[in-house]
Amino acid sequence: MRRVAVTGLGVISPIGLNSQEFWQSLLRGRSGIGPIESVNCDGLRFANAAEVRGFDPLLWLDAKQASQMDRSAQMAVAAAVQAVESSAIAFDPLRSAVVTGCSVGGQPTEDSVYRQLYEEKKTRFDPLTIPRIMGNAAASWISMRFGIQGPCFNVSTACASAAHAMGHAFWMIRSGSVDTALTGGTEAPITFSMLRGWEAMRVVAPDTCRPFSRDRRGMILAEGAAFFVLEDMGAARARGANIIAEICGFGMSADASHLTLPSSSGAALAMRQALEDARMPAADVGYINAHGTGTPANDPAEVRSIRSVFAAPPPISSTKSMHGHALGAGPALEALATVLALQHGVLPPTANFNEPDPDCDVDVIPNAVREQKARAALSNSFAFGGLNAVLAFRAF
Repeated sequence: MRRVAVTGLGVISPIGLNSQEFWQSLLRGRSGIGPIESVNCDGLRFANAAEVRGFDPLLWLDAKQASQMDRSAQMAVAAAVQAVESSAIAFDPLRSAVVTGCSVGGQPTEDSVYRQLYEEKKTRFDPLTIPRIMGNAAASWISMRFGIQGPCFNVSTACASAAHAMGHAFWMIRSGSVDTALTGGTEAPITFSMLRGWEAMRVVAPDTCRPFSRDRRGMILAEGAAFFVLEDMGAARARGANIIAEICGFGMSADASHLTLPSSSGAALAMRQALEDARMPAADVGYINAHGTGTPANDPAEVRSIRSVFAAPPPISSTKSMHGHALGAGPALEALATVLALQHGVLPPTANFNEPDPDCDVDVIPNAVREQKARAALSNSFAFGGLNAVLAFRAF
C-alpha cells in the first residue's frame, strides 16, 4: 500500500480566509464567534455564531458562476482553488478524485425558496434552485473547475461528513485506485430555519463555546470550508512538492445506541481503528484535536473514550472554541488545525477555557498555544446518529 502526502491546503473560515490567517488566529487563540449579522435573530434564545466575514466569491469565481452557486459551494470552490494553488499540482483527470463532505447542502438557497413560496406566495422559481441546494453541488463544481473526471462524490454523515470524505479519499490513493484527490468539506448552515432547529435541540450556548471547561453551556454553530490536496507520497517527492504532513490512518464506527447521545465505546473503537489502520502505536500520538463541542454530554464522553484508548492520554484541544461547529465541514477545519500543528510544532489551544472539569480529567490545552512538537496526531469527529470518524496524521 502506498503512503499518502498532504501537499495543499485551503480554507474559508470564521477565523481566516486562507490557511495563513487561519493559523495565525489559532496561535493567538482568537475566536470568530460573535453576534449573528446575516440573520435576524429576534425571538431566538441565542444570537451568536461563527460567521465567515469578508468573503468575496468573485475573488475566485466569475460573476456568472457565483450566481449559479449557493454560498456553501462558493466557499468550497474558493478553498479548493487555494489548496490546488498551494500544492502546484497538475491533475491527471482520469487518475484524480473529488470527495467532499457536506451535511445539509445549500441551506441559504433552501431557506430563500421556502420564504418565497410560503410567505411571498411566488409560483415561479429559478431553474437552478435544485442544483444549488443539492449536497453534492460543491463536488460537481470543483470537478468542473479542475477537469477532474475520476471518482467524484459527496458524503453526508452529519458532523463527521468531511472526515468520512477525507478518509475515503485517503484510502483510494493508498490502494492505488487514484493517484491524487481534492477533498474536504463545506457548510453554510446559518439560516433562520436552521437556527430555529438547533434552538429546539437545546444544545446551543447563549454566549460562546467553552469545550471541556466546567462552565460550558453548549456548542456554537458555524460555517466555512476547508480543502486538501492528497497525493501518492512517491509522486509528491518525485515532483518536489512541499509535503506538509502525511495522512496515515482512518477509522470509523457506529455507536448503534442513540440518535443524539454520544457513546464513549463507539468513539474509542474509531480511534483504535485509525491507529490500527496507520500501524501506529498509541504512544506515538502527541496531540488530539478533539471533537469537543462544548456540550455537557459530549465532552465527558469523549474524554472517557480517549482514556480507554490511551494509557497516558496526550494533550488535547478543541478548536471549535475558535471557529465554531461547522457541522459537516467541521472535521475539515479541525484536520487543517491538526496538520498545521504538526507542521509548525505548536499545539493550538482551547479558547474560552475558564476552569477544569473533574469529568474531563485529561491534559486540555487552555487559552494559549503550547510549544510542543508532536510526531503524530488524531482528529476526532463524532456525529449525531452515532457516526464516528477519526483521521490519523504524521509529521513530515
